[in-house]
Amino acid sequence: MDAGPLIDNRSASRFEMGEPGQIVFADYRRSGETLFIDHVEAPVALRGTGAAGALMAAIVEQARAEKREIVPVCGYADAWLQRHGL
Repeated sequence: MDAGPLIDNRSASRFEMGEPGQIVFADYRRSGETLFIDHVEAPVALRGTGAAGALMAAIVEQARAEKREIVPVCGYADAWLQRHGL
């Protein structure tokens, strides 16, 4: 699934991908060199399409670029990172 570019919506403390009305997002907190992923959500229409996985892959890429450790608080983020050996 091509969900578009990763958007870091810092004012809302969340990463977003998609189009208006069809946005998958992850709420986050930054603390020092750590990026906490608190919640990942996709609208019903995007569930099962790989949109949340594409979002997580983009977040991992962003965290690597910023040299941040990801700490998953959200069960989905934790499961995704474990499935991908991260």
